[in-house]
Amino acid sequence: MRVEDTDRERNTAEALTVLLKGMRWLGLDWDEGPEVGGDYGPYYQSKRSSVYKEHIEKLFAAGRAYEKGGAVFFKLEGERYTEYDEYHKAEVEKVRTEPQVINDVVRGQVVRAEERDFVIVRSNGQPVFHLVNVVDDITMGITHVIRGEDHLSNTTKHCELFQALGSPLPVFAHIPMILNSSGPGKMSKRGDGVHVEDYERRHFLPHGLVNFLALLGWNSKDDQELFSRDELIAKFDLHGIQKGNARFDEKKLAHINTEQIRRLPEEDFLELCIPVLQSAGVDMSDGAYSEQVLLLCQSKVRSLMELPDFVAYFFDEDFSFDSKAGERLFKKGEPLDRLTEVRAALAKVDDWNAESLDQAFSDLAESNGQDKPFQWFPVTRYTVSGTGGGPDLVPMLSVLGKERVLVRMDSFPYRYPT
Repeated sequence: MRVEDTDRERNTAEALTVLLKGMRWLGLDWDEGPEVGGDYGPYYQSKRSSVYKEHIEKLFAAGRAYEKGGAVFFKLEGERYTEYDEYHKAEVEKVRTEPQVINDVVRGQVVRAEERDFVIVRSNGQPVFHLVNVVDDITMGITHVIRGEDHLSNTTKHCELFQALGSPLPVFAHIPMILNSSGPGKMSKRGDGVHVEDYERRHFLPHGLVNFLALLGWNSKDDQELFSRDELIAKFDLHGIQKGNARFDEKKLAHINTEQIRRLPEEDFLELCIPVLQSAGVDMSDGAYSEQVLLLCQSKVRSLMELPDFVAYFFDEDFSFDSKAGERLFKKGEPLDRLTEVRAALAKVDDWNAESLDQAFSDLAESNGQDKPFQWFPVTRYTVSGTGGGPDLVPMLSVLGKERVLVRMDSFPYRYPT
């Protein structure tokens, strides 16, 4: 982990804290760097001035740097000539350099040439991005430089600096840009959906987010979308990265997050859910009951953020009714008649468990000349939960308990908003 904090106006201690906290939350721990240490520190560019000064002096000594207007320029090698530059609307000095051949892992072979000397230290004494990153890569033993394709235009400058400082080139991999959910533009640092802390606040699984991010511009060649951490480490390969830009699709992120929730070991799921519900004011005093409810919902809930609303009727008698689900229910026949029938059937169940409840529904269907009891399911679910969907009905009734179910059925005609 290397902190590029040479821009004093834009970099603050608060911003760094957020960055490191986000990395920790995602589980992207670093082996060396801030808060860890290592053999190649300091790991803040703002503390490496002496390292940059040493390499600037090397460039001066080799005749590859000069001062102009208070700034320090890197001097290219090659024939110099003057030419009118349309962009600058003036005659400028250019250099015929040997083209740089970049064997990029993603883009393939890229041939580019720098044609003008460039600044490596600003007139205020501040070394620029090109110099500090190359010097850090050299002194920290970096073997691979992986960054967005928008940096490809910088890479020829960096190659020139690597070679002038007598260092071999690292492996370059310029990865595709991430586009907005809609439209052609790339995601902005200030746009929606770009701050890790927003996803933490919304109770996304950190690994669900990592799983999604790994798929932006990469695939495993076998169409696998859900990965454990170990699977990602084993399968991720730079050669699997595509050249085309990737689109940030929050619907896909939500889907991956949901599937990762369903894959969680039960104990991990419970550990994540309990603080979410407690912070929402849900009464978790009955631990055994709460655990039953949560495990019943694991395969159905789409996100931990919706969990308090999803399980509300398990913990509160004053639950709300979904009006749209109610409209659908009352469009089909006479649901109150079916409610009377199913209430009578369930009242006869003595051993209140899933097996006995299944049998009660089967007997109800048979006594009414039906092969299946499905026509009684919607009204049963709606009267006891106020919803049109959720966990499987019979296990839900089993967890709620006989007394709670029957009381809700009895009160339904009076509580349901008409």
